[in-house]
Amino acid sequence: MEIKSAEFVISSQSVSKCPDTQLPEYAFIGRSNVGKSSLINMLTGIKKLAMTSSKPGKTLLINHFLVNGKWFLVDLPGYGYARIGKSVREKLEKMIQGYVLKRESLTNLFVLIDSRLEPQQIDLEFLEFLGANGVPFSIVFTKTDKLSYSKLSENLTKYRDKLFEQWEELPPLFISSAETRVGRDELLSYIGNINQTL
Repeated sequence: MEIKSAEFVISSQSVSKCPDTQLPEYAFIGRSNVGKSSLINMLTGIKKLAMTSSKPGKTLLINHFLVNGKWFLVDLPGYGYARIGKSVREKLEKMIQGYVLKRESLTNLFVLIDSRLEPQQIDLEFLEFLGANGVPFSIVFTKTDKLSYSKLSENLTKYRDKLFEQWEELPPLFISSAETRVGRDELLSYIGNINQTL
């Protein structure tokens, strides 16, 4: 699929403030600083479409970007960032849960996971939450350019093994790098194929 246009539309504080639209939405979520905004910029080919920051916890709203006038990319706040106040953290959790569980136009949730790390409990618990609530999701391993091929392969095998402890069948898995654009074609094809079935 070719990206011909991508534009920022709105930032919302809750699911009730999100755009009133029937267009399909593909949302991106993950632990703070996992590379959500960088991945969105890489997919759309627009460097500063989503604001990136070296500081975790920068995305505090639900950000909608209209792509090709036909579907939305949605940048959700990161989860698991401990250095924000408890009240802000609870507000973010409520915002994320509200969007993930109540947004009818959510077509697929891409859960981003740092490929350099061992399986993290917070990610595994979030995936369990999605499974228990029947939320359609895929996993995208980010920052794969930071690892050798053998180390990446080893980490992905560990993650698959860990997931198979809880899951009979795994969701679609992708590898990506915002730096080298690895995974761009695969992710856009996946979105394009889903759009064709809607």
